[in-house]
Amino acid sequence: SSAEKKIRTAMVFQDPYSSLNPRMRIGAALREPISLKHRGISKDEKREKIRSLLQQVGLNETAMSRYPHQFSGGQRQRICIARALATEPQFLVFDESVSALDLSIQAQILNLINELKAELKFTCLFISHDLPVVHYISDRILVLQNGVIIESGTADQILHAPAAKYTRSLVDAIPGRAFFTN
Repeated sequence: SSAEKKIRTAMVFQDPYSSLNPRMRIGAALREPISLKHRGISKDEKREKIRSLLQQVGLNETAMSRYPHQFSGGQRQRICIARALATEPQFLVFDESVSALDLSIQAQILNLINELKAELKFTCLFISHDLPVVHYISDRILVLQNGVIIESGTADQILHAPAAKYTRSLVDAIPGRAFFTN
């Protein structure tokens, strides 16, 4: 008999505020998935795991006692990433997870995701309409039109030499496109 291998997955959504319970302190929000993944560990061990997760995403332990509304959008998205990491996933889905953030915060979050991918060795699916963002975060890109894959390739192939007419139109619509043509 063949044993099925289960892949641990997690998701980071577009709107970090609605992804967090506004009545739950951040420590409690992170404790929930830790308790599911690590049954039977002590309260102190959970607290240490929460502290470590917050540190991994660039926040300090004072965040544990605060509520979601007390953070900026970028900080909330960092908390959502920490929450997703709490179950030690092998595969993460980022669904438009930086589109609601301003450009400087987007860059910080994208850099964080790239650092975490390298450090923790997870695979991710990054869903976005922003091709430069997708190019920055991805090794490979799938282009969908009406829910159908019309082109796939390396990030550089898709951005610099798109084959499909639809993909070319997406690339042509990028503001400052000349920057990407080298």
